[in-house]
Formats: sequence, C-alpha cells, structure tokens
Amino acid sequence: MRYPLIPSVALLAMSPFSAAFAQRPCPGLKEPRIIHQNGRTALEFQTRMEVDVDGAPNAYGPKGKKTLDILAHAYAPRVPGKPRELVGYMTDDDAGRKPTIQGKGDPYPGFYVSQTDFADIHNPRMEDPRRYVNAATTNYVVLGRAAINAGVQLGDFVTAYSCRTGKSAYAIVGDSGNESGAEGSLALVRNLGYEHITNGIDESVDDPEIVIRYFPHTNPNHQFFKTQAELDEAAKKLDLTK
Repeated sequence: MRYPLIPSVALLAMSPFSAAFAQRPCPGLKEPRIIHQNGRTALEFQTRMEVDVDGAPNAYGPKGKKTLDILAHAYAPRVPGKPRELVGYMTDDDAGRKPTIQGKGDPYPGFYVSQTDFADIHNPRMEDPRRYVNAATTNYVVLGRAAINAGVQLGDFVTAYSCRTGKSAYAIVGDSGNESGAEGSLALVRNLGYEHITNGIDESVDDPEIVIRYFPHTNPNHQFFKTQAELDEAAKKLDLTK
C-alpha cells in the first residue's frame, strides 16, 4: 500500500501506524545537502526506502525454505549494458551457480550464506554468516553515490528518522549495491516504525519520508557491532543526534 507524504486524517485512521507516533516535519529536500551538527559535518538525504535483508542468515535459501526474500532480489539493480551482479549471497564458484550453504554449526543450516560488504575483519571465516551485518537485527543503510561523493565509507555511522512515524534510529553504512542509496535493512525499517513490514519480498517505504544523515569518517577502525545495543552505545559516545 502506498501512502502520501502528508496523510489526511482519514488515511491515518486506515494506516498501520499508531496515532501515538508524533510526526516530524520533513526538510523537503530534492537533493542531498551538507549540514553541521554538534561540530560534525554530515550529509543529509531524504528518500524512500527499499528493504534490504542481505546479511541475515535466513535471507535466502533453496526452494522450500522459509526465507526473508526471493532469489531474484539477491541481484543488484540492472545497469544498462551490463549483466546483473549477484550481491545477496555467497557462491562457491565464479559463475555464481553454486550457493554457499550454511553448515551444522551455523545459525540456519541449509540456507545460503548471505553477505554484506561491511564485515567483521576479525572473523577470517568468509563463509560464516556471523561475519556479516544481520539485516534482521541490525540497523544499516546501503552506500549510495551521493554518500560516496561526500566521503562516506562502509561502517560509518548514520542517523535516520521517519517524518511519518516520528521515530528515529542509529545505524551504520552496512552494504552497497544500490547507487540511489534508497535502501535500508529490515531492522532499520521496522525500528523506524514500519512494523507491518516483515520481509524484503514485496513491501517498502514508497514515499520520500525517510531522512538519513551520514557522518563520514566516524568508524575509522571498522568496528563491527554484533548487536544493535553495541551500535547504539557507540553512536551515543560520538554525540550523534537522532
């Protein structure tokens, strides 16, 4: 279901959002802009948001498995003149025809190993699902072209808020593969108040009502967070305002 940016009272009554949520005004950005916050420079970006489940150990799997997404969504958006790149799960061959399967000691044995571009550099086991940012439990956004041009790197901190729900969250830049940057993890979307979204198959935030603030060079040591609580604590120490 699509919702307008500023809903009427009637539409709010039909929406899945609680009336207790206080809306926050959107800045009405047509293009990203540089802002200064608590002595830091940030890139502010207003966008819709596709749902990314990459990195979740139950993101993809063979037919018959109850996964968070379909295999067709494991590919990067199509670029004219180029074959679509497989980015959602790992393969054991260069041709991308043999998915890497989780073993007995992994979180979801029999499912594919889904990876993110930001990973735990202290975990040398490439096929370990825990090496990657779990989209089902950790807030992250996808690195887009505007953020790259502003010096943002994988692992940097961001804040995000929804103009519709009034909810905000800390996150990191956890993945790449979408030049628009209009994509966030399932955990982030849900923590921003869109709790009716439960997978990456057929739902998204369709209106440009998400505001993301990227803070370049805020994770120079590429610290990996195993829980959202760890991420939140680190972001608070940096005095980042949600």
